[in-house]
Amino acid sequence: MDKKEDSLAAAKMIPLDKIVMPSSQPRRYFDSRAMQSLFESIKRDGILTPLLVRSVGERYELVAGERRYRAAQEVGLTEVPATIREMSDSQAIQYALVENLQREDLNPLEETESILQLLALRLGCDDSEVSPLLYKMENEAKGKITRNVSGNDSASTVEQVCTDLGRMNWQSFVRTRLPLLKLPLNVLEALRAGRIEYTKALAIASLLCGAQIAKISSDSDRTEILSAAIDYSLSLNEIRQKVKALQPPAESGELQKLLENTYKKVKKSKVWENPDKQEKLKSLLSELSALLAESAPK
Repeated sequence: MDKKEDSLAAAKMIPLDKIVMPSSQPRRYFDSRAMQSLFESIKRDGILTPLLVRSVGERYELVAGERRYRAAQEVGLTEVPATIREMSDSQAIQYALVENLQREDLNPLEETESILQLLALRLGCDDSEVSPLLYKMENEAKGKITRNVSGNDSASTVEQVCTDLGRMNWQSFVRTRLPLLKLPLNVLEALRAGRIEYTKALAIASLLCGAQIAKISSDSDRTEILSAAIDYSLSLNEIRQKVKALQPPAESGELQKLLENTYKKVKKSKVWENPDKQEKLKSLLSELSALLAESAPK
């Protein structure tokens, strides 16, 4: 008897309608092609790996095996093999997160969110407190701030969790994964649905919002580039070319900046209190208006 047969033999058949989903689920997106393949497999061979559940009153809460659970519903099964294990709320959530993180097809965004949830549980803090802690550790490592996190229990816990998962070290997680959480909403949604690679999603966001180049002015421009990147599988270089095409020439950008700065200075100055300067300002504004009228479309 192999491991799968042994696992099935130790499992108990449970009515599918007695299983309930947990309030917090690590996975939000499932690849449609992979799910279809699983449907066909379960239709043909049944469920070969038991679900993992825990007792909650007269029902069972799913801990691991959401894809199999969904597939069982789709093909019309009335009962499924499941291993029943006693677990606390915290143990169940941690098990689900770790099991989820061991999947090779996990979406990078969901992987990031799962790691943050797992760190929060291990650190005993709220999810929202983990990212600031990680950025603080990163700044300490770079010598930007005085060390008061590195070397303490929190830092040790972070390092241990990343080591146990075997995905990447915490520094790499901070540099390459935390920025995903700051992506524009439409880019985040495309990434979550698996329609664009996370490296390209980061590139689009950095090109649109980075301080090193002029910002693309409208959300419609961002949507246009994102759609093109998805529909035509654009490379990073092709994405850069599209962004460049939407940006004003460098000289125009400098003139625009000069105009904006001048306007701010005029508003703050006391030119309005000096009649002579007011007349000169009127003359300059008249010239500017005439220039704009000449360049306006007929």
